[in-house]
Formats: sequence, C-alpha cells, structure tokens
Amino acid sequence: MRKALRWLLALTVLVGTVGAGSATAGAATAATEPDIKERVLRIPGMRLVEEKPYEGYRYLVLTYDQPVDHRNPAKGTFPQRFTLLHKSTDRPTVFFTSGYNVSTNPGRSEPTRIVDGNQVSLEYRFFTPSRPQPADWSKLDIYQAASDQHRLYAALKPLYGKNWLATGGSKGGMTATYYRRFYPGDMNGTVAYVAPNDVVNDEDSAYDRFFANVGDQACRNQLNAVQRQALLRRGEIVARYQKWADENGKTFKVLGNADKAYENVTLDLVFAFWQYHLQSECASVPATNASTDELYKFIDSVSGFDSYTDQGLERFTPYYYQAGTELGAPTVKYPHLKGLLRYPDSVQPRAYVPRDIPMKFKRYAMADVDRWVREDSKRMLFVYGQNDPWSSEPFRLGRNAAARDDYRFYAPGGNHGSNIAQLVADERAKATAKVLEWAGVAPAAVTADESHAKPLATYDAKLDKPLVEPRKGLRP
Repeated sequence: MRKALRWLLALTVLVGTVGAGSATAGAATAATEPDIKERVLRIPGMRLVEEKPYEGYRYLVLTYDQPVDHRNPAKGTFPQRFTLLHKSTDRPTVFFTSGYNVSTNPGRSEPTRIVDGNQVSLEYRFFTPSRPQPADWSKLDIYQAASDQHRLYAALKPLYGKNWLATGGSKGGMTATYYRRFYPGDMNGTVAYVAPNDVVNDEDSAYDRFFANVGDQACRNQLNAVQRQALLRRGEIVARYQKWADENGKTFKVLGNADKAYENVTLDLVFAFWQYHLQSECASVPATNASTDELYKFIDSVSGFDSYTDQGLERFTPYYYQAGTELGAPTVKYPHLKGLLRYPDSVQPRAYVPRDIPMKFKRYAMADVDRWVREDSKRMLFVYGQNDPWSSEPFRLGRNAAARDDYRFYAPGGNHGSNIAQLVADERAKATAKVLEWAGVAPAAVTADESHAKPLATYDAKLDKPLVEPRKGLRP
C-alpha cells in the first residue's frame, strides 16, 4: 500500500480438501469432557459475553482482564475480547488473530481446518471494545500485544494441553510473528500469511519495482490511465463525494476536506486492485473514456469512498497509530500522476490519526524482529501471494532456514488472500505436512501423494469462510 496503508484482508485461508475428521466426532468427544465453559470461567479474569450454538463445537465469546501495561500491571486492567471455538481438549489449538477486531461469528482459519483442532481468536488491543479507558496510546505496541497473547495462552494452556500453533493473515500474520519473537517458547509453530516486513521505513523501492512488473503491461497501463483520469476529473467527482458524505453523515475533520480525502482514495486505486483482485479481473477496469459515473463506481468498488472519512478512519486508528510508530508504511512513487497531486504529504499514518494522539516512530522495532526471524526463529511458515503488493517486502529467513525448520512459499498469481491451498502441489503438500507435524498430529515426513498430508477436518461452508471480510481502504 502506499503510506496510506492498505492493510487488511486478514486471511481467506480455506482449504478445499476433505479429510477424515467430522463435526459429529467432535461433538461426541466434547460430550464426554467436563463442561468447557465452566472450566474456562473458573480462570480469574474470564467473563462470558455470549455462547452461540454450533454443531460439533462449543463456541464462546469471552473477555479476559489484561494489564494495560504488562511491564507495570499495577497500572490497571482492561477487558480484552476473544472467542473460543472448542472441539476437544485432546486436539491441538490454533491461536488466531487478524491484528484488528475479532469476529464474533464462528469461523476456522486454514491451520485450524488442517489440524482439525480448537481455535482461540483474540482481538487486538485498542480495537474497540478492547480499549483501555482512558486510552494511554503509548501502551499500544507490539510487545504489549504479544504479551496479551502470551498471558491468554498461559491461562488456557492447562485446559488445552496439546500443541499450539499461532496464525494470522496480513497484520495478523505480522502479529503472529511478533508474538513468536517475544515469546518463542509458547507456540509449537507459526503460520503467517501475507505478512509485510517494513524493516527500513524510508526505503520502499521494492514497491516501485513491484508495480512496474505486476500482471501484464496492458493491465498496468490501463490502471494507471484510470487513476490519472480520476484526478483529472476530481472537480465533479469530489462534488459528488461531498454530497454523498453529507447525505450519509460522513465528515472529513481528520484529513481536512473531501478533496484531500478523495486524493487519498484515488492513490489507493492501483494498490487496492492488486491487493484484492486478480490478473483475470483486468477486464473490469473501465476504459479511459468511460463516463464519470462509471469511473466513480469503479473507484468506490476498489478503494472505497468511506475509507478516508472520519468514520472510516476511526475504526482503524489503532492500526494507523502502530504504522506510524513501529510497523512502518510503504511510500509508492506515482510518476504518471505528475502535476496532479495536491496533498502528497497527507499520504502517511500521521495524517490519519487525530492530532491529540501523540506519535513518535521507533526505528529499532522492525529491525529487531527482522533480525530475529533471519537468525533465531524456528518452525515458521510464511505464505505470500505473487501478485500481492504487500509481498514486496516479505520476511526473510536467513541462510540456515532449513536447519531451523523455517519456510517461505508464494502462491502463483495470488493476491492478499493467498493461502496454503493455493500453492503448487509439492509446496502445498510440504506446507500442510509441516502444519500437521508442528501440531503433533502427523509424521514428520510426507510426500505430495500421501493421504495423511491432507487436512483432517471436513469442509463446512459456514465455518470455512474468511474470518475477516476484505475491507476497502487498504491496510494489511
């Protein structure tokens, strides 16, 4: 994404292979155990929000009291929301986070399906309602978030004694990686999907190289032409944008005005297209001489006009804060838009966070994680998409990756929803086998044609949908 950060999606992680496990078997196992809800609620600091019935599972929405500051617990606590999809205490557990809000509808990440296990899904601190009051934004950093995961894991591990895996997509993949960096002994393995790694915040030439080569030339040219047209016609489109905002109670106080917000929406256009769409969808890009109405609808469908309103930004203030203090954010050059940009300085995280929230960038944070992944990480699996802009700056594994049981794969032609199921056959088999091995439910070595390299859980259309819907506005 450009510095305006188009980070999201968080994981479509679905696997189409049907294996031997079943929801019915899970229900039978659960029925013979002590009541899991009662056991969880005996843990100090646990509270039940609601229970939702789902055949073969227990599904609980809960909160857990966490320290506002793990370095100084005396500063108070806040209730952090999480969900528990319980299958059986004799199955492995997957610790999932999107890095944003948690969904309160039952769903399984791809690793959960592969291992046919339980799933704990944690809401990232400072995303509402998991926000301390009053909010001390200095306590929103990767160490504090990793410590949230560690503390919840420590509370639940006595109930779920089998192996644990950490996973997440996009910012969730970053979160899973940071968790392992600070608490390397907690998890038996980590599966991080489409996780950007902005080691040097001011060096983003990898993104420029990506956009110069992604897809075919005809598609790149047409997207650039439409992006240019969007700015050439900004007068009439901004007027329509402002009218829509007035009619729907949307405001532009953070960025300043609709014109500046529109420039940000337009600059997201090419990045967002490749993040969420495929080369095969290039035919949907309007012609350069398309009507303004057609252009307006295309921009909204790809970038989303709501994303840079106050209301669209507020939901993701914690993300933008972190991007501007630790995570970094890519800056993309737009030579084809020369002379058309009015607010080039607005394309940065600081512009999207209310000014009463102080921000200072910590240059050491990502460098520290990058070094740890290259030199010290173990049992890490990174999955990227070949045509995903966020794959421009991936995590690097170092020279001894194989000895440390670390892997990185790319889904051919894949976007920000890339997963293990989309890998080529031999890499898909290898990745699946590693997930099973780390979860403690499969032999260490398998080949592409061995049946036990397949997922164990039966496909369930309701459970196996994206845990976080693709959102416009472009964040990882």
